[in-house]
Amino acid sequence: MITVPKLKHTDSNNFFLLCGPCAIEGEDMALRIAEKVVSITDKLQIPYVFKGSFKKANRSRIDSFTGIGDEKALKILKKVSETFDIPTVTDIHEVSDADKAAEYVDVLQIPAFLVRQTDLVVAAAKTGKVVNLKKGQFMSPESMKHAVQKVKDSGSDKAWITDRGTMFGYQDMIVDFRGIPTMRQYAPTVLDVTHSLQQPNQTIGVTGGRPDMIETIARAGVVNNVDGLFIETHFDPANAKSDGANMLHLDQLEGMLERLVKIRKTIQSF
Repeated sequence: MITVPKLKHTDSNNFFLLCGPCAIEGEDMALRIAEKVVSITDKLQIPYVFKGSFKKANRSRIDSFTGIGDEKALKILKKVSETFDIPTVTDIHEVSDADKAAEYVDVLQIPAFLVRQTDLVVAAAKTGKVVNLKKGQFMSPESMKHAVQKVKDSGSDKAWITDRGTMFGYQDMIVDFRGIPTMRQYAPTVLDVTHSLQQPNQTIGVTGGRPDMIETIARAGVVNNVDGLFIETHFDPANAKSDGANMLHLDQLEGMLERLVKIRKTIQSF
């Protein structure tokens, strides 16, 4: 596993977890979610990185929530890290975001729509932070080796790949599990369970989803030896300001992770 500051339980031989709300909506909500997930992952010995977007630049409508202010949200991410002694990850969308976000978080995430943007990937790599490259919905697993190579050519070997599904028609996503062993040849590979269940391009301009399928996809990922899982969660998904339609309710997280850890241990016995 690539070294990440403050990452615990790395000797547990578990999958690692990127988990948190889609977007930082405020300090109280971020701390509340982090506290719960830290408690669960400590109990289950799961290496944990808190996830939260400091801004949402890729929205369907101009009136959609984009954030509470860049610096304010980044400071909340830093407070989460300091309060619970855990690493954090956030998305960046512009070259100028890389150095700015790197002052506050441990992992910089390249959104799927932007993973072919060379300048953005290079800027992230040059910060020295781990770069989480989300596979474009329009890209093959094999093509992700070039995104990883951009990180390496920029002087860093700290790259992850995250599969977040592939477009299936105009308004649905599918996960092609054949891609996991392919991408694991290039870098540690994460399965983004919740975004893989999005139903984009709805006529109302708000993305739909299938949260009822979250555990199904997560189980399949663990069986197929993903290195990590990416799960967005919220204590009130119906009223979350971004991507609530495909988020896991926070109350359901512990039971699901308990079952996934058991599956992981079973798979490793073969």
